[in-house]
Amino acid sequence: MAPPMSASTFLDVLLAEGVRVAEAGDWRHHNRNHKGPWGPVHGVMVHHTVTLGGARTVQVCRDGYEGLPGPLCHGVITKDGTVHLVGHGRANHAGPGDDEVLRAVIAETGLPPDTVADTDGDRHFYGFECENLGDGVDTWPKAQLEAITRAAAAVCRRHGWSQQSVIGHLEWQPGKVDPRGFDMAWLRERVGARLQG
Repeated sequence: MAPPMSASTFLDVLLAEGVRVAEAGDWRHHNRNHKGPWGPVHGVMVHHTVTLGGARTVQVCRDGYEGLPGPLCHGVITKDGTVHLVGHGRANHAGPGDDEVLRAVIAETGLPPDTVADTDGDRHFYGFECENLGDGVDTWPKAQLEAITRAAAAVCRRHGWSQQSVIGHLEWQPGKVDPRGFDMAWLRERVGARLQG
């Protein structure tokens, strides 16, 4: 069980991992903590946004939209490889998911299929939304994939987690398909190599 990092520590570990960071407004105090606790944290969840354009993507992920208030993640990773910090604390990103998956993330073992949505994921995961249409055609630039790898590795390194603590939304909640366009096992291999390097 790990308490979440402070906002300052979160920023520091990303910078230490070589991530290019931009701070969006008062991200340090922008959260959904009034809806429930944040923590203990157990992993990193990766999403795609189904949006086009960096500025619009950051705005949507910071402010949310009708029916889903922001922040929708902690960091938005745009196609140019910048991680835009939009929130710190509980964020509307993971939603309910499978408790067996959470237990596997905590144990850092292979993931079982996600078959139910009975556990609050917003409480337990750092979330990174990645700018992509999610149609299987929109490309994932090298700089963006490198930023995803570094951001996930930074959080894992700080908490002493392995790459097995990095999951995709599609591995957490039945019916989700994100991130689409790269394989999560491939991403975990990249994170693992970075943690060992």
